[in-house]
Amino acid sequence: MRRQSKPKGAAPTTAHLLQPNAAGVDVDANETYVAVPADRDPHAVRRFRTFAANLRAAAEWLRQCGIASVAMESTGVYWIPFFQILEAAGFKVVLVNARHVKNVPGRKSDVADCQWLQCLHSVELLLASYRPGQAVCAVRSVLRHRESLVQIATIHLQLMQKALDQMNLQLHHVISDIAGQTGIAIIEAILKGERDPEVLAKMRDLRIKATAQTIAAALEGDYRRDHLFTLGQSLQGYRQRQELTRPATVNSNSTSSSSTQGSMSPRRRCPSRRIATSRSATR
Repeated sequence: MRRQSKPKGAAPTTAHLLQPNAAGVDVDANETYVAVPADRDPHAVRRFRTFAANLRAAAEWLRQCGIASVAMESTGVYWIPFFQILEAAGFKVVLVNARHVKNVPGRKSDVADCQWLQCLHSVELLLASYRPGQAVCAVRSVLRHRESLVQIATIHLQLMQKALDQMNLQLHHVISDIAGQTGIAIIEAILKGERDPEVLAKMRDLRIKATAQTIAAALEGDYRRDHLFTLGQSLQGYRQRQELTRPATVNSNSTSSSSTQGSMSPRRRCPSRRIATSRSATR
């Protein structure tokens, strides 16, 4: 007698479930699809908007369905608001890398994606991505923002070098850093109208290896109005990013210190050292 094969893509039986109270979530920029086991609700898949009220309603619906663990798939930063809402509501949230499940056949829409996530999560076939604690996340967010500011400041610095090249001013080739004391002083004087290379070379710091004659020769160029305008705009943008970077650095340091405060026990003085000192004093 020929045995009947099990249809492909069939859901696992209840006896094989390792996570019976599992749900699957697929997050997009405007919509969130949530899937629960078929026996928990007549409409096992629901669609929610990404507004805060809708996400809280989705968390409440998961609670009513008896869900304890949620598998979430998303890219970018769209998953963070719903992740935090679910985590604050007491759910165990598993953030899944989309690369691990993107090649699975038979899923043609986001609705099928969340159902497939729920099915895989119920049998514990999904690997959770690392998500640090809230204190570490706060420090990491500020540091990443500071890194973005530094990158933007670097772009403005490159625009300044481009404007100097277009005017055939070789200042950035004779000094190592045009954002240093000498470079900023000379660029500010150029923007204020100074064109004499000898006068500009006198602004050289004593620690600069290039001689005043070399700097003066590098500052003989074509001072065009359009390139001077772009040079001034780039300098202004660089300074603005530098001013924004300082508070971000202070904020990251304060957040890091507050997160570690109380986690370390007070340092105690070594008693052996104290005893050795007292013995040496009596000799």
